[in-house]
Amino acid sequence: MDIVLPAFFAGLVAVAVTVAIERFGGRVGGFLGTLPTTIVPASLGMFADDPAVFRDALSIAPAGMLVNALFLWSWRVLPDRLPATLDLRARLGAMVVLTLGLWAVGASAVLGVTGALTRSGAAPEAIGVFATLAIVGIGALACRAGVPAPRGARRVGPVALVARGVLAGGAIGLAVAIARSGHGLLAGVASVFPAIFLTSMVSVWWSQGRAVSAGAVGPMMLGSASVAAYALIAAFTLPALGPVLGVLSAWILAVGGVTLPSNAWVASRSGAADQR
Repeated sequence: MDIVLPAFFAGLVAVAVTVAIERFGGRVGGFLGTLPTTIVPASLGMFADDPAVFRDALSIAPAGMLVNALFLWSWRVLPDRLPATLDLRARLGAMVVLTLGLWAVGASAVLGVTGALTRSGAAPEAIGVFATLAIVGIGALACRAGVPAPRGARRVGPVALVARGVLAGGAIGLAVAIARSGHGLLAGVASVFPAIFLTSMVSVWWSQGRAVSAGAVGPMMLGSASVAAYALIAAFTLPALGPVLGVLSAWILAVGGVTLPSNAWVASRSGAADQR
């Protein structure tokens, strides 16, 4: 059940994210898709399992989100570098291979660096704050010129939605199983696997076209900072306030302090770009 429940929840989130992007467009859907969701039960589970290491573990979590933000950026910059002769199936297959390869390299590097820093005495909280600020920086860079955010024009049937959930849930379940196997770096890399981001990019591009999925990249990158902020805040609020109030306060502060102002800023940039 420790594997099945996170996988099931991740599948539901993956369906909700892709539907939000298709119905509301990349800007609004991208931010809705990066609200702190799967990290909430994860934080509760870590707090219940080992409160002694809970704060350090959550403080390092933003480093994993930084890798995932860079993974999203690759979905914006790499497609234009693929051969124009490739059809949709080949382009998506190439993107999956290339982006996951880049993600694996980045995740290994970031986890290696954070491990070395913590062993040398660096405070996990400082690493988490730096990673969160880096996410904000690259997310803002991706959104600085405004975000074209078309909505999906095609209706997606229930079979396709179920398939999205199964794929994302299976990927998360496998990642959780590896993460709990105790195989060092492999477990660390698996714990930040971007299954929901990958499912969102592939399925929305396949069903609605590249423009809809590309429109969500910048907002999802910037919105990822709210997940990192939740982790940093929850590392302190859960021990201080308990599970219920701790989660609620961390979620409200992360969404109110990151998601809402980020969405407002991107909306203003997009509006200014439309007027030019």
